[in-house]
Amino acid sequence: MSKRHGSYGFDAPWALAGLLLGAIVLLGLAGISFALDILAAGVTFLFGGLYTLASAISYLYTTRRGKFVVWDRELRRLRGDERLLDLGCGRGAVLLLAAGRLERGSATGIDLWRSKDQSGNRELVTRRNAELEGVSDRVELVTGDLRDLPFGDDSYDVVVASQAVHNIPDAEGRAQAVREAYRVLRPGGLLLIADFQHTPAYEDTLRDLGVIDVRRRNAGWRFWYGGPWFGTGIVEARKQAG
Repeated sequence: MSKRHGSYGFDAPWALAGLLLGAIVLLGLAGISFALDILAAGVTFLFGGLYTLASAISYLYTTRRGKFVVWDRELRRLRGDERLLDLGCGRGAVLLLAAGRLERGSATGIDLWRSKDQSGNRELVTRRNAELEGVSDRVELVTGDLRDLPFGDDSYDVVVASQAVHNIPDAEGRAQAVREAYRVLRPGGLLLIADFQHTPAYEDTLRDLGVIDVRRRNAGWRFWYGGPWFGTGIVEARKQAG
């Protein structure tokens, strides 16, 4: 994967901060316990601290490197002339990676630009990243809700979402976002939803729509947010003709 030039922040920065703080506190308690010759407590705190630190390192790797590697692999199937929509594009991690492959196509990103979901999440930052990546001429940014996409039916060849749909707090809202993603996808188009939560429900929603060509798979260790218990699943579907 080629070097990225933009600045993409951290996914859910409060979660990463919590892991780091937890590791520091546990390792500090281990040090105190050993200093007071309370060996059992020291060993327990040490194990917990190292375990939490390893989770923080996994999380940091995913948000800064791993997810890019996974999405680079997923997007290799692009021909280069598609119209692509990124749901909850944030600072453009996936959007701009895709745009780099769309020399004859275009990439649209839609978001509500909330910083609690990603640090420094602002439209201005994403536009700047597009310029740094040299793809601003083929990128469009839109402010909008994933549950009510401001696009017509069958508008896009590819629709992607990375760790975005789970931010919708209610199950019906998430299902509506998946239905909207499918609505704007053209017949024969590709839908890819990566998320560490609710992917079985996304698959069920697509099957309720009558989608036959749909499957759910594990994205692998590069997309762990702390460990396999926060691993990312990918729902892939093709929209049938007619």
